[in-house]
Amino acid sequence: MLTKEQIAQRIAQEVKHGQYINLGIGIPTLVANYIPSELDVVLQSENGLLGIGPFPTESEVDADVINAGKQTITMLPGSAIFDSAESFAMIRGGHVHLTILGAMEVSEHGDIANWKVPGKMVKGMGGAMDLVASAKMIIVAMQHCSKDGHSKLLPSCTLPITGVRCVKKIVSDLAVLEIDPEGGFILKERAPGVSVEEIKSKTAGKLKILGEIPEMQFN
Repeated sequence: MLTKEQIAQRIAQEVKHGQYINLGIGIPTLVANYIPSELDVVLQSENGLLGIGPFPTESEVDADVINAGKQTITMLPGSAIFDSAESFAMIRGGHVHLTILGAMEVSEHGDIANWKVPGKMVKGMGGAMDLVASAKMIIVAMQHCSKDGHSKLLPSCTLPITGVRCVKKIVSDLAVLEIDPEGGFILKERAPGVSVEEIKSKTAGKLKILGEIPEMQFN
């Protein structure tokens, strides 16, 4: 199975030149460390920052420069800082090309649940609902199964929904999958050493296998 860093590294291969990208809390924030240097992209954080760089070294840490997950970050030359109202105007205005989010569940129709477990205290929904409603492309970074071994890729989400029919691609610790507009997870790649049979057994939703499934490749 892939580590969190390998999931982020694989997602970084989906990034395209010229994109404005929002990185969600958790695994998605690691993607910033793996974006090829030749690509000119701008990372956006909904707390009010354009131009996020890689995570800082110990000598670079500035407690006043953080992302939406309250992690210290670096700023690239030309970065801009602004208030949350302007940040969400960018998001709701459709100016974010790619959103990378974590998830607790994804359905075979592309629904995502990632903000609340009933009965557990949460500080709020954050910006995820705005992001999934507005971004042009949504990729989910997630563990394929829960800690107790239950699949997180389901026929229908059981947790409160963040967005409906919005997810386009999933990179889990086992596989790369795309959402079929007609319903179902299309298996595109498998993690090194992971068999198609294992992915089948750990996917509760409809899994579609079209031909030979290659292993993921890493630079």
